[in-house]
Parts: sequence; structure tokens; C-alpha cells
Amino acid sequence: MSSFAERCGIHDAAREQAVARVGRLLEAQGLELVRFAWCDLHGFQRGKTLVASAAAKAMREGVGMVSTLMLKDTSDRTAFKVFEPGGTASLPGFGFANNLLLLADPDSFRQLPWTPSTGWLRAQPYFEDGTPVELDTRRVLQRALAKLDAAGLAMKCGLEVEFHIYRIDDARPQLDPMEADWPGPPPAVSLVHPGYNLLAESWYDLAEEPLRIVQHTAQALGLPLLSLEVELGPSQVEAVFDATDAVTAADNMVLFRNAVKMALRRAGYHATFMCRPPFPNIMSSGWHLHQSLVDGRTGRNVFRREQPAPGTDGSHAGHTLSTLGEQYLAGLLAHARGMAVFCTPTANGFGRFRPNALAPQSVLWGRDNRGAMLRVVGACGDEGTRIENRIGEPAANPYLYLASQVHAGLDGIARGLKAPPATDAPYAGAGERLPTSLGEALAALESDAVLCEAFGRGFIDYFTRIKRSEQQRFDAAEDRDAFQRREYFARF
Repeated sequence: MSSFAERCGIHDAAREQAVARVGRLLEAQGLELVRFAWCDLHGFQRGKTLVASAAAKAMREGVGMVSTLMLKDTSDRTAFKVFEPGGTASLPGFGFANNLLLLADPDSFRQLPWTPSTGWLRAQPYFEDGTPVELDTRRVLQRALAKLDAAGLAMKCGLEVEFHIYRIDDARPQLDPMEADWPGPPPAVSLVHPGYNLLAESWYDLAEEPLRIVQHTAQALGLPLLSLEVELGPSQVEAVFDATDAVTAADNMVLFRNAVKMALRRAGYHATFMCRPPFPNIMSSGWHLHQSLVDGRTGRNVFRREQPAPGTDGSHAGHTLSTLGEQYLAGLLAHARGMAVFCTPTANGFGRFRPNALAPQSVLWGRDNRGAMLRVVGACGDEGTRIENRIGEPAANPYLYLASQVHAGLDGIARGLKAPPATDAPYAGAGERLPTSLGEALAALESDAVLCEAFGRGFIDYFTRIKRSEQQRFDAAEDRDAFQRREYFARF
């Protein structure tokens, strides 16, 4: 009888060899547990932990997962009435908290560096009839990249991730059963550096202990970490990663966020990828996504231009970017408002879009301009020529963030769009404004027919319903700071 993985159409001789290889590694390294992890709509890792002897069978037959995990808002409340008639009518295959099955990729196996005798595998969900769950956000990105592949192109991404690390002063309020709530309270914390001294070596020295944990964790997991930096805000830091293909970049972001939070927590620190932690005098954190397209066969950067286009100067995109690169840039601009909720998906993150804050406020591009939404980096003949999108917050689901770039950019290419002149005054009031709230961003997405078609109306309806649950609770909160402390700071 065939295995579940075979019935799903993903198991062949090569995968069977990979499963056997993982089994040998578990035995050789004396591992006792294996975590089967999956990324949810909000970028959280969830999953189940199996004893090592059960891992090989689970890679062939799947691991059961309640389907409501795909229907949760950021508070972990189910946004669909799964036990009422018609409550999941818009979600074929879902209903009554039925079962899904996680199938792990054996090639994703890693040994976790912060916990003893434990392995880890990345998994994706399937229905019990063997069909893939298309609402899974990793599949959303895979479908977007398939469109690029059909055009002979691939995406390359580099990550710059700002976040905050705090020392936990007292974990008891968070773990006191008398304080338990839904969501629960955040930990009491203090700073690891006082801030307002950008890239100061003395501040780095103050924060070196937790940053060493970040370094060792990332490197032990095989992530392409390049640098760790002290950012401007109190307790704010940044991690920079080398460029990879798009799926690997998104996978790395999910793994990095969850891994450093767990590793730091064990050492008495609280890492948060919340954009604006709930304290006075903080600085917002961004996730700056560097992206380029490459020839799918040769790997050549197709944004690169050898000579400026005739009749152009520095204000023209064609002075640096190829024709295709300019079209891609123009597509990102054309769909900036619609894509915003995939790049900044929390009610908290929209507070970042303010003047003179090294964050965008309007739909503009600039040449090496960190106040613009899109920053063109590079020069003619430079293989590193790329576009940096500065709209993202570090809490974003990376699969959706990257997919939104692909769909917007491909539309610009398909329509042969031209970019407007570069800005040299990103906060002067020119340009269409980015959304200023989660509700406005959701409305902008729903009015963007191209993005709705590209993602699929079923996915858009699913996504917006869950995010509106979050937005409505935020709007109704009597104390929005308390809401954000529990909803975001304690978890993100």
C-alpha cells in the first residue's frame, strides 16, 4: 500500500533516500526529539514534537494538525465559525475543526543548537485526500515564483532585519497563573543598550551577550548571516543576511525569528519583532527587502544595465536599471497601497510611516534614498544592482511579503510600465500616501484588482477576514497600548 506522501505526489526514490538519511542522522547524533514545524498566516512557527523513533514514519505518513490553526487571528482566536452550518462555506476542505496532515521536507532537517538532542523539520499541510492546502502561505509564494519561472526568471533576495532585544527582569507576571489571559501578559523587561548612538561600539559591547546568542544560533542553523549591528533606538539591533533565492530567503526569515526568540528566552532575554514596542521614546523597526530578478538559466542579474539609457540622468530609472528593472520598479509603485498589508500586516506597524523617520510615508522611489519607499541601489555594470523595499515590518509573513513583490513587479513588466522621476524630497508631501491603518490597508488590497486576481480571490477573502478580526478588536480596545503589549509584544 502506498504511503500518504506518495498519494500526495511528492514521494519518490530521492525523497525516500532523504528520509533514510535523516533517520541515520538521528541515530548517529543520539537525538531524542524532532519538531515538525509549519509557518502560519502570521509568520509564527507551529508544529508538533515527535520522539525520534517516530520521525521517519511521520515523514511518509504525515503528522495530524487541527485545521483551525489556519483560521486564527493574532490573538489565536478562530476567525471562522467552524461549528456553525455554513461557517466555513468559503473554505472547501475546512469545517468542524477537521484534521490536516503535515508532511515534512527531509532536506530541511537541522539540529537545534539551543536545546539538547532535538532535530527540526519544515513541513507543509495537506488535506487527508492528499491534495495540498493552497491557503498555506509558503504555497502562495511558490505559485508566485512559478509565474516568474514561466517567464524564464527567478528572484534573489537579501534581508535586513531590525528588531529589539530586552533583558527579562521578572518572568513571573507572564507565567503567574493568576495573570493568565487571552492573550497573556508580556514579560517585565529592561534595555540591553540605551540607544540614540547609532553603531556605537560601546553600545554593541553592552549588548554583546545577547547578540552572541543571535550569532551562534543563526550560524549553527546554517543561515547566511553577514553582520549584527546596534541600531538607533533603545535596545534596537539589526541582522543582515546575504542574498539567496526567494524561497530560501523566506524560509530563513521564519526560522531566524523563531529560533532567536527561543534561544534568547532560555538565556533570560526577550526578542521582539514587533515594529513599535509599547514604550516611550522607541524607534520603529523595519524589514528592508533587497530584491532583484535573475535569468533563470544563467543567473545573470536582469536588473543590471551596462550603460545609461540615452537621454537619461540620475532622476530616471533607466539611468541605472534595465528596461525590465524599470518596469518591475513601476509595478511595485503601482501596487504599493495594495501590497502594503502583506508588508506591514499588524495594526501596530502603521505607526512607522511618519516623516523623517528613515521609513517611507509616500509611494515614491529614490536613488540610494533611505526616505523613499523604494531605494534603487547600484550603478551601471554593477551585478549587485537591486531594489530595496523599505515598506516592510519585521513581523510580516515573509512568504506573503515576497509574493506581493513578485505579483506587483510582474504586472509592471506585463504592462510595460515606466517609473516616474526619482524623488529627492521623500517627505515633502508629493506622491500618493501609504495606508495609515490596518483597515485602510485591507481596503486598499481589496480595491487592487490585479493583486486580488494574482493571489486568488479565495485567498484574499480568507486573509482579509482574519486580519479584520484583529483590526476590529484593536479598534474596540479601550487601552490600545495594553492591547499591543499583549497581542504583539508578548508574542511577536
